[in-house]
Amino acid sequence: MTTEKTTEHIGFIGLGLMGHGMAKNIVDKGYPLTVYARSDSDAVADLLQRGATRADSPQALGAQATVVFLCVTGSKDVEALIRGPNGLASSLRPGSVLVDCSTADPTSTVALAAELAPLGITLVDAPLSRTPKEAWEGTLDTMVGADAAIFARIQPILATWAGRIVHIGALGDGHRMKLVNNFISLGYAALYAEALTVAKAVGIAPERFDAVIRNGRMDCGFYQTFMGYTLDGNKDAHKFTLKNAYKDLRYLGSMADAAGISNSLGNAVKNSFGLALANGGEDLFVPMLPELVGQLNGVDLTPKPPQ
Repeated sequence: MTTEKTTEHIGFIGLGLMGHGMAKNIVDKGYPLTVYARSDSDAVADLLQRGATRADSPQALGAQATVVFLCVTGSKDVEALIRGPNGLASSLRPGSVLVDCSTADPTSTVALAAELAPLGITLVDAPLSRTPKEAWEGTLDTMVGADAAIFARIQPILATWAGRIVHIGALGDGHRMKLVNNFISLGYAALYAEALTVAKAVGIAPERFDAVIRNGRMDCGFYQTFMGYTLDGNKDAHKFTLKNAYKDLRYLGSMADAAGISNSLGNAVKNSFGLALANGGEDLFVPMLPELVGQLNGVDLTPKPPQ
């Protein structure tokens, strides 16, 4: 529990794979917490028994909170929660802070901030890195776009669920950096998937492939998580869907286009995920990409059943 008295009342919307763990850490560490969810779930029940309260609309949540966190899929969801007829903009009081932890389109982020500013509401972007496991443990990474005073105000709240907090710059820079970050990680995923497929096609099994890469110069934390499915059949190795990955790569392409940058590798990675989605990957997670790429090439990369 936090030992310092706080005047902040936290609102949280988006109790999915990441949001549940984040909200759990906020309430467990002493902050008053109100949540909104469109339907009942195990996450809602868990948070209520930990001491959170529940609002019946974003508007009702906004009327109670001084700092609101959003952890939803993308910009369309964020825009609807803020601008809707029962949205946050209609009830948040002057001086409130709205923290968008989604992976969003920076153009939308900047536009929303301009709409909220005359109401005295500050928008902050604080997208996430790592997995639901770290969300539950309170050790996520976050990259924050905010001015210095607002960053200082929200940092203690961020620290309830983040082990690494980087003040990356001004509004929008968090979402910009997150898209670059995801381009790198999803680029790795596409590269690993194709490399595993080529290796298997020429007679090198994933286990032999891994024996060379793991603990070598090409190893990294993302690789180790990513290989959890191919090697061990762990479907929960990294609960990040191919659908969301494809959305993030579309945002990256849009950002690169606006900056006048050739994004040839980004487009190649996006196409790899798009092809996987078109061939049965709608609800699958990123570490399952090698299996789909293998199938498209007549190569069996189905993992062994978990022991």
